[in-house]
Formats: sequence, C-alpha cells, structure tokens
Amino acid sequence: MEYKITSKSERDTIELAENFEAEKFSGMVICLNGDLGSGKTLFTKGFAAALSIEETITSPSYTIIKEYYSGEMPLYHMDVYRLDKDITTTGLHEYFGRDGIVIIEWADMIKDYLPDERLEIKFTAVDENKRIIKITPYGSKYEELCDAVL
Repeated sequence: MEYKITSKSERDTIELAENFEAEKFSGMVICLNGDLGSGKTLFTKGFAAALSIEETITSPSYTIIKEYYSGEMPLYHMDVYRLDKDITTTGLHEYFGRDGIVIIEWADMIKDYLPDERLEIKFTAVDENKRIIKITPYGSKYEELCDAVL
C-alpha cells in the first residue's frame, strides 16, 4: 500500500518526521528519495530533533554517513548519492538491523542492497513550499507504523 500526503510547508514535513519518530523502534530503516531540495534532509532534521539529538544535522554528502549518539537512541544518517551502485565494500549494510535508526538519503541509488523490510518516503517538490510525499511500507512492522502515524 502507498500513502500520499501533501506538505504545504517545512513545518508540515517536520511534523511528519516527528510523528514517525514518536513510533520509532530499534532497527528502523527509513529510505528517503527525491530531487535536491525536496525535503530529505529537512525530514531527517525533524526526526533527529524529536529524538533529542543535540548536534546540528547536515547531509553527509561527502562523508557518506554520520553517527549521532546524543539522543534517545543512535541515529545513523546516510547520504549515498556519491556511491557507486555496489556498496558491499563500504560497510553500510552492516548498519541494517543494528541498535538505532538508519535514515538513508538517495536510497534508490542502492535499492538492490536495502533490507526487505523498510519505510520508503519519496518527496516531490511542487513549488517552493509544497511537497507531495509518497510513503510506502515494506513489511508488517512498517505497515503498522504507517497505520499508527498516517
């Protein structure tokens, strides 16, 4: 099942992230897709703030992954835009199933390596403020998550 919502502001996108964070679980994998400036990092910032992470959240475009431990549970924030399609030598797959939460920007770039169970969120910019957000749960945990949040 796919859910479709409209975000009319940055606040709406942050609220969506906060709502998902409220239902978080260890081992959660959230895959974010969309063009530059569509809301992927903003969503991550909202999620991290709700987790009580104190550090400033920025996209890890060149470092590929940033680890945050100051919140309620670890957050592993990945940006795989600059990776080749084969991630087996990077160690990124070792984060899946780990204690904490994984959020991956540009996840469609490594779709063959993503866990079967995950939450996919695609952002499409309509104009400066408005975004169409498509949310697809894969697996029963993520279906239950969407039922609780959406």
